[in-house]
Amino acid sequence: MAIDVLIVSLGGTAGLREADAELAGALRRAGARVELAPVERPREWRTLAAIELAWARNARRAARAAIAAWRPRAVLYSSTTAALLAPAPGAIRFDAPAAGNRPGRHGIWQRPVEARRFAAAPLLAPWSEGALAEARAPHAPAIVVPMPIAPAPAGSGARDIAAITYGANPAKKGLDRVLAAWARARRDGEELIVAGLDERAGAPWAARAGAAGVRFAGMLDRVEYRALLRRARVFATAPRREDYGIAQLEALVEGCLLVTTPAPGPYAALPLARALDARLVAHDLQLRTALDDPLAGYAERAREAIAPFTPAAVDAIVAERLLPALLSAR
Repeated sequence: MAIDVLIVSLGGTAGLREADAELAGALRRAGARVELAPVERPREWRTLAAIELAWARNARRAARAAIAAWRPRAVLYSSTTAALLAPAPGAIRFDAPAAGNRPGRHGIWQRPVEARRFAAAPLLAPWSEGALAEARAPHAPAIVVPMPIAPAPAGSGARDIAAITYGANPAKKGLDRVLAAWARARRDGEELIVAGLDERAGAPWAARAGAAGVRFAGMLDRVEYRALLRRARVFATAPRREDYGIAQLEALVEGCLLVTTPAPGPYAALPLARALDARLVAHDLQLRTALDDPLAGYAERAREAIAPFTPAAVDAIVAERLLPALLSAR
């Protein structure tokens, strides 16, 4: 049986797999027949250019097999790497383009191929306006489709955790800078929770920073992680580059004050953070400002600011704009 949309899902990280599942769900709620073609993870290579060539070859193989099996009316490649060696035309969904996050030798072949794919594609579906801004022109028409962030449940318990951060990729997320700022700012009795990193992997980072009052929570499921956010007063982060920032958006929807550096990249939460309290966006993390002098009504205004990212808002974009564009773009 022919389907409406085939999503070629690179799924290199848990976040990308979750995003593809969310998009498939939104398309199905809009009435489309959707299938995902998962891409087999290749073995590790020494350079990003080689790793992504292996991913792209596996994506081409997965796409060919799925197209033959499902005969889709439209193909959507997620993410840009999945489209680099695409066997058939299709829309491209991405959190950040290689033009922005693969500088120098890391993107030596990906950037020029991506530019050609973006120009020839029937449609682009970036996660954010920032991601689209980094895409090299000329490119196909685009519809921004955010990764949805589920709203927080009604009510809130005590904010008994001073600060929380996410450190699953410590170098990229700037964990060293967060811990150094925490070592300077912490007062007796305050605790920083590091989610996504266990004690064994995290202890050397804390030792180098001389940071006390740090607890490494390890990998948590979504329910546990969101529960911790609801207990935290501050979410601190200092990424060296941010392609989207799901963790920051989740922190805002759960009522945390977002303390961040003005990192480069699409970083969807950065303009929200500046609008909510510009004092908390600085190269030297303003932890004490957030803990000692929070602006009144911050959490309420954050929930209003996050409205375009809620599942209902994203479902509307998918039903009213994305699905019609996918099925008409041949």
